[in-house]
Amino acid sequence: MPIVPYALFTVARKAPSLKHVRPDIPKNNAAAHSAARSTERNIEVSSNNSKEEGRSPVLQVSALGFPWQTIDPFLFCVYHDDAYPKANAQMGPEAPLAGRQIGQDFSRTDGWSMYHGETVPGFPSHPHRGFETVTIVRKGLVDHSDSLGATARFGGGDVQWLTAGKGIVHSEMFPLLDANAPNPLELFQIWLNLPARSKMADPHFTMFWSEAIPRFASDDASGGRTEVAVIAGRFGDSAGNGNASAPIAPLAPPPDSWAAQADADVAIWTLKMTPGARWTLPAATGEGTRRMLYFFKGAVAHVAGQRIEGPAAIELRADAAVDLVNGNEEASEFLLLQGRPIAEPVVQYGPFVMNTQAEISQTLADYRRTQFGGWPWSDPAPVHGRDAARFARHPGGREEKPKP
Repeated sequence: MPIVPYALFTVARKAPSLKHVRPDIPKNNAAAHSAARSTERNIEVSSNNSKEEGRSPVLQVSALGFPWQTIDPFLFCVYHDDAYPKANAQMGPEAPLAGRQIGQDFSRTDGWSMYHGETVPGFPSHPHRGFETVTIVRKGLVDHSDSLGATARFGGGDVQWLTAGKGIVHSEMFPLLDANAPNPLELFQIWLNLPARSKMADPHFTMFWSEAIPRFASDDASGGRTEVAVIAGRFGDSAGNGNASAPIAPLAPPPDSWAAQADADVAIWTLKMTPGARWTLPAATGEGTRRMLYFFKGAVAHVAGQRIEGPAAIELRADAAVDLVNGNEEASEFLLLQGRPIAEPVVQYGPFVMNTQAEISQTLADYRRTQFGGWPWSDPAPVHGRDAARFARHPGGREEKPKP
């Protein structure tokens, strides 16, 4: 998804950087959303020095910002939760658009936004270079088109893992198909950095269809249940940590991804806990791994014995197993992101993430000259018809569909 405005900044990624402005909202909306970080939201912000305070597994708790704060090797995470109404004949919302800043609508009026879409909500054609996007679509659909001639429709638990590499232009539109009922959309988009050696890799995407994503459920002694979807990162071990009877291997990430490097210890898991459920998050196995747990649905959870009100971002010691208890009367949900830091300089200009300002200048020149292959579609915001079938059509024509 695109970045507005195109701010240039440099980050030395040897330490975590938690100061991003929401990447796909206009600058004049940033202040409004920054209120999400204030103490008025009644979320305790705390920090534990592990050496001085008994090695608590909870290093820091903060309000869940906009976008979500991440640490190296991740760049940021955006969470979309839109309550779209029933669809019109153009697969857009059957609702007046008056009063919205069409083309730049992040208003969340009536619980949803058009974003950069004019008829169908979403993000028309925009470029990327130097990193990866991992898009987890929990509800609704995303229609993908790109400068390589590829297209896809995915949703309902599917994941698209896109390596932008040396450059790609793509669109991400949110078609509304149900003309008789609401069309809710819920997704995460995670930006995962690429190391310098892979920033100019060939662009491509990999589909993780929902039916193929490994999942695990653990029932505690009181009847509570924790469900884990393993999108990246090996889960559990032969000793049964995580309560899995055997280690769960994830689907293979793209070959140029930092996650494809065994010692990078990258993990992306979603967790859902029933009311009162108890579960122990297993320790990471990598050396130098860092870990964030995002408590995005639910009112109260207990993390290593510490009461935390949601929504909240929680940095954890990765080398420690952590007891989780859902203290809510409803289900609570979490997203876990972990990995060993790449620890290289990051210079970002909008949708381009490189290591030096000279590389950013070269990227801008390359994009002006080549448009990263050009846009082969007649519309900057293509959608793929009213048929709800999910598919992916790769460059060269290879087509794949989810297997039952």
